[in-house]
Amino acid sequence: GTYYSSRYVMKPELGIEARQTALKIMSFCDVFPRICLVLFLPSGITLLALGPYSGGRLATWMLVPIWIFGLAWLWMVITEYRSHGAASPRIVWIRRIDLWIRYAVIAGTIGFGLAILIGGDAVASGLSGLDVTSNPRWLGLKVAMYGTAILCGVMIRRDLRPFGPSWVALVTSGTSTPEVEAGIGGAIERSEKWVYVIWVCVIGAAVVGIV
Repeated sequence: GTYYSSRYVMKPELGIEARQTALKIMSFCDVFPRICLVLFLPSGITLLALGPYSGGRLATWMLVPIWIFGLAWLWMVITEYRSHGAASPRIVWIRRIDLWIRYAVIAGTIGFGLAILIGGDAVASGLSGLDVTSNPRWLGLKVAMYGTAILCGVMIRRDLRPFGPSWVALVTSGTSTPEVEAGIGGAIERSEKWVYVIWVCVIGAAVVGIV
């Protein structure tokens, strides 16, 4: 839905009202994958704790602060979405904290994933305290893919920065110019490569988990 509606946001031949409607649809559809990416973290750790790979080091009570963190992060994501681009001091701080969290999650998950991928049983044994012989590289790959998807989301934000000012210029002036359209279409087109990588990571993580 997000990808499809973005095609209409970029169409200069459409009226501003139609493009605004497409933008609302695009933003609404985009919030659901954002929610899923956030909830992947606490739900994934929960499955890890309930499975054999934690070596019993993740007690049930440890899941409580993990879920509190996950739900707090989810609250920030939803609050940011409901702000509709507002720039109040509160929203600015929420965006900043959300970005710091993403940086930490990216570093932690990709680092953990690569360590498992490179070290295999030896690293997994060290982390769990067990004599692991199950070759858990699939788990490392899955975790690294999750971190890569979060990284791509950050890169999408970076590439979409020119979109906001260009869109405001279009709506306030009511006139489409080559410069405005270049800012709108160029920002979306530059971010598309990261969207494709996210698709690959999500599908790849699902396939790795099954096989």
